[in-house]
Amino acid sequence: MQCDNDGTGEKPGRAEFHERHEMQAEAEARRLLAERERLQGRWLDWVAGELYALTPPEYASMVRRALSRLG
Repeated sequence: MQCDNDGTGEKPGRAEFHERHEMQAEAEARRLLAERERLQGRWLDWVAGELYALTPPEYASMVRRALSRLG
């Protein structure tokens, strides 16, 4: 999944980016956590791959923090 900027071609500031994508990042973390029971021992490797695929890196960090907070 990609998290795009605002379409203006300009990168938003950190606080603005966080505010704009906070709910999406938490929803993504919940989606990842929902797979934990089904995947069991394979979950850590799977979730690492899912996080690696997220862009931009700032968004991936937000999802990681949400995972830590929710998990």
